[in-house]
Amino acid sequence: MAVDDADILAATAPRLARFLAVAHAEHVTRAARDAAVPQSTLSRSIARLEAELGVELFVRSGRTMRLSRAGRILLRYAERAAAEIVAGVQEIRGEADPVRGRVGFAFLAALGGVDVPRLLREFRAAHPHARCDLVQGAHAILMERLRAGDVDLALTSPAPDDVGVEIELLDEDPLYLVVPAGHRFADRTSVDLAEAADEPFIGFLPGYGLRAALDRHARRAGFRPRMVFEGGDGEIVRGLVSAGLGVALLPAAAHPTHDDIVEVPVPGAFRAIALVTAAGRTLSPPAAALRQIVRAHYRAG
Repeated sequence: MAVDDADILAATAPRLARFLAVAHAEHVTRAARDAAVPQSTLSRSIARLEAELGVELFVRSGRTMRLSRAGRILLRYAERAAAEIVAGVQEIRGEADPVRGRVGFAFLAALGGVDVPRLLREFRAAHPHARCDLVQGAHAILMERLRAGDVDLALTSPAPDDVGVEIELLDEDPLYLVVPAGHRFADRTSVDLAEAADEPFIGFLPGYGLRAALDRHARRAGFRPRMVFEGGDGEIVRGLVSAGLGVALLPAAAHPTHDDIVEVPVPGAFRAIALVTAAGRTLSPPAAALRQIVRAHYRAG
């Protein structure tokens, strides 16, 4: 907003409601009664507004006040602005309504197959009239939407180290080295990730939680993974492993769709699942209810 615009807003906004009251009533006494302010206060407010704008907004005849040409112009914009403000207030009140309010819920796409549908089914049963806006994507996208205020809750991995967020660790999800059938690790009961240092890796793009987990565990194992394919979909990653194009570090498949790949346990490899909210931000009743459902789900295992 330009400085001049800010000056105009500061001069007019506090007095627009009183201007509208007089414009609609066309009588200062009735307008004062409708606005629940003393008549003298209302008259001074209108006079100051006219002085600051440098125009007469009303043609006065006793206590009767009819709009001048300048007043009629201002009325059009003032009514439009007032309607927008009322609509905005009604919208935010609606979002906070305990019955019909809105909750913005962000989650990793990898959790959208099993965990999130169960959570939302329970939430819907308890709050059938609430609106739930869903956002799924990479960890970096979820955190960006949370910081912007677009969502109330984010179910994500890894646990962020951002300033200004509240983090609740919910679970540690084991990770497996996913290899094609017939691979040298396929018959193993477990494998140290360092043993896979020379393998071609298939995984997620930077910004995804599973890519951060791979990089972190590989670094601890003393190597940097050689990425041959990168994407954003777990099923595609598994399909590429099935085709013999490399190996991947992934959580167990909720619904296995490939019978020609093997998930080999990697001791000590996991991803932390965290529930994240913005620090200091008061959750609406529906958002607070969903948070409790998420917590209870993970506490129950």
